[in-house]
Amino acid sequence: MHYNQLGRTGLFVSELCLGTMTFGGEGMFKAVGQVQQADADALLRTAVDAGVNFIDTANVYSNGLSEEITGQAIRNLGLRREDVVLATKAFGPMGPGHNDRGASRGHLLDQVKASLKRLGTDHIDLYQIHGWDSVTPIEETLRALDDLVTQGHVRYVGVSNWAAWQIAKALGISERRGFARFETVQSYYTLAGRDLERELAPMMESEGLGLMVWSPLAGGYLSGKYRAGGGDGDARRTNFNFPPVDQTRGEAVLSAIDPIAEAHGVSVARIALAWLLHQKVVTSVIVGAKRVDQLEDNLAAVDVQLTPDQLASLDAASKLAPEYPGWMIERQAEYRAPALAAARKR
Repeated sequence: MHYNQLGRTGLFVSELCLGTMTFGGEGMFKAVGQVQQADADALLRTAVDAGVNFIDTANVYSNGLSEEITGQAIRNLGLRREDVVLATKAFGPMGPGHNDRGASRGHLLDQVKASLKRLGTDHIDLYQIHGWDSVTPIEETLRALDDLVTQGHVRYVGVSNWAAWQIAKALGISERRGFARFETVQSYYTLAGRDLERELAPMMESEGLGLMVWSPLAGGYLSGKYRAGGGDGDARRTNFNFPPVDQTRGEAVLSAIDPIAEAHGVSVARIALAWLLHQKVVTSVIVGAKRVDQLEDNLAAVDVQLTPDQLASLDAASKLAPEYPGWMIERQAEYRAPALAAARKR
């Protein structure tokens, strides 16, 4: 297990992060997983023994039950709080009222207290806004987050599922106002969906933001078990077909993975995870599981070293179609290429 710097902070996190969306099994998350306390303890023990020090949850997962189970698992295993980097999120609906959702000051201040209580801790290492609030001004959200950092309830803040321009705007406001800035972005990124590379990845590299990858197997699609309509009745995508995958492109990706997995003697899923770990922009890949054997297979991805030829093969099968202004930026970059090449030779 390798450990990477979290954004521009002095905090280091494992390259794999344990996701807990499978914990609880209430509401819409019942289709994702129904892991209860004893099994959650076993999953966390497996992850920690493999070197994982990073755990990600959210208040909305199973209406807060995931946070409760996660916090209890940490205590049941007798883990030192200082040895765990605990991340959670807020934004989704936590009640029937108009103000029981979003990224308003009131909602965030209420929800951080509730999350701290459910997790059984006095601080959250990384507090993330789970989605874009089209109503609340960014300044209001950022000021609330800065207050939480100042008060010590939260150590660092991050964001999930925002567009690059929205994050860049927030970073500018934070710098101008002296607020705690976003240090991480949690986004969807897989061989079956590389849209992040168009705008988000260049922005994150430019601004020094860490990337946490959610659903790295595209909701289980890159396990290979959904080919040709496969997957049993209890399989995740059978009941919760998310995130969306272009089937034609997905099949091409799986076909490219197959010989590589065979050459390494590992599962298709392990190669898909290993590809992400080879991407420079990635800080930590969030892996979730319902069973210990699934988690053990995912954790073993850190041991897979892909060759340049294998990486090229996967890139060719999954690469994005050119889009404007990307293809124009790439073309006009040639104007400066000779000077850059000459400068590097000195």
